[in-house]
Amino acid sequence: MDAFSDLNLFALVALKRNLAAAARELGVTPPAVSKRLAQLEQRLGVRLMNRTTRRLSLTPEGELYLANGTRILDELSELEQLVTRSRGEPTGLLRVNASFGFGRTHIAPAVSQFVERFPSIKIQLQLTERPLSLQEEGFDLGIRFGEVPDARINARLLLKNRRIVCASPAYLKQHGKPSVPHDLVHHACIVLRENDSAYGSWHFSRGKRAETVKVDGALSSNDGSIVLKWALDGQGIVVRSQWEVGGHIERGELVPLLAEWALPNADIHAVYLERNKLSAKLRTFIDFLGAYLDDTFNGGSRSRASAPHAHPSGDDHRGP
Repeated sequence: MDAFSDLNLFALVALKRNLAAAARELGVTPPAVSKRLAQLEQRLGVRLMNRTTRRLSLTPEGELYLANGTRILDELSELEQLVTRSRGEPTGLLRVNASFGFGRTHIAPAVSQFVERFPSIKIQLQLTERPLSLQEEGFDLGIRFGEVPDARINARLLLKNRRIVCASPAYLKQHGKPSVPHDLVHHACIVLRENDSAYGSWHFSRGKRAETVKVDGALSSNDGSIVLKWALDGQGIVVRSQWEVGGHIERGELVPLLAEWALPNADIHAVYLERNKLSAKLRTFIDFLGAYLDDTFNGGSRSRASAPHAHPSGDDHRGP
């Protein structure tokens, strides 16, 4: 058991490449982690890591130990999943990554309900501005928006979600409505500054016709919640996700525009590594999350596709 404990510790430190980060994850002090690593190296009789003041690097022996050790840990995890599946109750730790806005508003409440129903599962939810690499950062599940181009990772559609051009009634009363996408160049558009997209470029399609409009305005931000607040204040036109503005539109606080034109989709997916597709705890959580979101947005009435398919995405709430 000490060997498995040491292996888990080493794999975490190798993933973080930082003693302090690994210590925070484990809830212990960096000296305690350093001492455990030294004891492991002494027991094995080889140096596994080269330590500097800023970063750790693996020795050839460390690379060998990590590669084979990770395989052993995966096999042990699969064995535990088989055993727990036989008693009908999933157990273990799930590490979940989501974006700030959607994570706070919908994933966190879903997690709260989930652990009440499945108390044997522990969940670590990490919210980030940009999606994290599941493989490099050691996450079991990511919540992603938009297209899912990466065939190396599996994805399951949780919720259909489109982007909507909209503005407040006060703004439209003063400035009028755009009739076609190009009219937006004459309007105050509130621009979201995204890391991976052209600044102020909104992409529209209608059948086979595509049109890109370079919009501009006095206000811009890298935070979607701020952009939405400005739109509600009557400061201009925005593009936001349906999950975020649907309630405001129903209450008449925002008005949808250019309804005949479509923007790139923002469908919400659960993405996970191939090796985790048979995990009972992961499958149980994804099923629960899909049902939770369906009930939240569709009253549980929509029939949702449940079969996993290959690909995830990198869109984030900081985007639409």
